[in-house]
Amino acid sequence: MIIDERLATYINSLDLGNTNFLNRIEREAQETYVPVIRKDTQQFLKWLLALKRPERILEVGAATGFSALFMAEYNPTACKIVTIENYEKRIPIAKANFIEAGREGQITLLEGDAQALLPTLEEPFDFIFLDAAKGQYLAFLPELIRLLSSGGTLVSDNVLQEGDILESRFAVTRRNRTIHKRMRAYLYEVTHDNRLISTVLPVGDGLAVSCKK
Repeated sequence: MIIDERLATYINSLDLGNTNFLNRIEREAQETYVPVIRKDTQQFLKWLLALKRPERILEVGAATGFSALFMAEYNPTACKIVTIENYEKRIPIAKANFIEAGREGQITLLEGDAQALLPTLEEPFDFIFLDAAKGQYLAFLPELIRLLSSGGTLVSDNVLQEGDILESRFAVTRRNRTIHKRMRAYLYEVTHDNRLISTVLPVGDGLAVSCKK
């Protein structure tokens, strides 16, 4: 928890909630230990989507499809979404969820490694949501900047690693040190790249929000 737990609970209590279908997809993901964007992150995304109204969205890390369906539901503008997922067991679940929601014509799921798939994409995107393998964020960044339209928004989730990002690499568990090092490098790059204007917010597990100049 990055901010005080009582404060987070209060803020989350003000949320108006989601549709019954999204609530079910979220609950099923949590029951099978599939990560889902946190409640305060959901609130922020609702606001950001209402503000930006993107027509073309790219998501890196579909999981079981919750966040793509969430963005389709709460974007006030009719949009097309391309989402990428590499984990074979989650792909059929995401596809089934898109079909059940009647969104299969709106959401395109690309199967495979994002590092291989991103260079094949050409269409510029107004909005990119990055929520994939945290250790790969830095490797994805050059292609994400290329694909982001001028004035477009890049949102990178889980960048503060439950606050561990503040710690020395020797203070985090050995198995997390590579991710810790790479995430610190990612945050430096995304905030210092002269093509972007970026800020890091203590929302959820940390969001880096970038606008392409």
